[in-house]
Amino acid sequence: MMKRATPIILSPAERTLLNSWTEEKNYPLRLVQRARIICMAADGIQNREIAQELGVSRPTVQLWRERFLALRLAGLEKDAPRPGRIPSIPLEKVQAVVDATLHATPPNASRWSARSMAEAQGISQATVRRIWKRHDLKPGLIHACEENRDKRFPEEPYDVVGLYLNPPDKSLVFCVDEKTHIHALDRTGSALPMETGPCGTLRQDGKRNGTTGLFSSLSSLERTVIGDCLLRHRHKEFIRFLKKIDDEIPAALDLQMIVDNEGTHRHSGVTAWLKRHPRFRLFVIPPSGVWLNMVEQCFRELTRKRIHGGIFHNVPDLIGCIKKYVRNHGQSPRVFVWTAPSAQMPPEVTIDEEIPDTSG
Repeated sequence: MMKRATPIILSPAERTLLNSWTEEKNYPLRLVQRARIICMAADGIQNREIAQELGVSRPTVQLWRERFLALRLAGLEKDAPRPGRIPSIPLEKVQAVVDATLHATPPNASRWSARSMAEAQGISQATVRRIWKRHDLKPGLIHACEENRDKRFPEEPYDVVGLYLNPPDKSLVFCVDEKTHIHALDRTGSALPMETGPCGTLRQDGKRNGTTGLFSSLSSLERTVIGDCLLRHRHKEFIRFLKKIDDEIPAALDLQMIVDNEGTHRHSGVTAWLKRHPRFRLFVIPPSGVWLNMVEQCFRELTRKRIHGGIFHNVPDLIGCIKKYVRNHGQSPRVFVWTAPSAQMPPEVTIDEEIPDTSG
């Protein structure tokens, strides 16, 4: 005797919803077909007749009857999860690629490439790239880092942050840096001017007529620049530059100087000079500190706008060009506003903490 299918009994709400699926023109065809199968089955029609009427196979009708009995309407709306095709690369091979990437290096190289890994594991380069992407491995990408060995590193950032957030009264904050080895280059041949269509030309080879260095201080508030070109980069030249700042800034203002941790700034001669001029105070920042980015940006603008592509027959020509650029820059400074949103501050530093007192 043939086994009879389990009867399907629909509630009024289910019948109404299934009928709406069959009558809706914008519904996917697969949902319309499934709804018709269940409605006909609920009317007592056999699977063979349903299959003939709707143009499907009997196993398909049986499948959706069982899905509806198990999950009701939810079983019709979503397909059952499928296992997918069998992976062509065994899991052992995938793990071997991952382990080799993390814990080994190729015989004649310092890091793996897709080609070398493919040859070592006997798979294609495309497969290697897919495995690396799936496991978020980037053997070709290396970030440079530097260990800070400065014993005063934990306290130095607090001093500078406090200087920005709570600056002392009647004082100016300057970022001080040096750009060394600025070459006075003269071209070996004449350059062609720019015309309509072709661009101008400049000989790549040049004649070096000497070098100079630029000491520069940038006001963090007004973005005004004080600069001086000096041929050498010693503590004596740094003291000379401090004297220039001392002469140009009114005596009623204290001067807070942010500098990097070069030995020139910590020389005993500089320390003695600072003791004789108490309105100067140096804030030494850790290596790669972001607080000198403003003055370094001025150096980049100077190089891009005036030095790069320039022709200098001697060092005095170069120095005159730099001084002219610094004077013109001071006529139209752009104000820089430093902000510290609390949402971007690390969790161990909150705005509720006491701001370091930088008034001395």
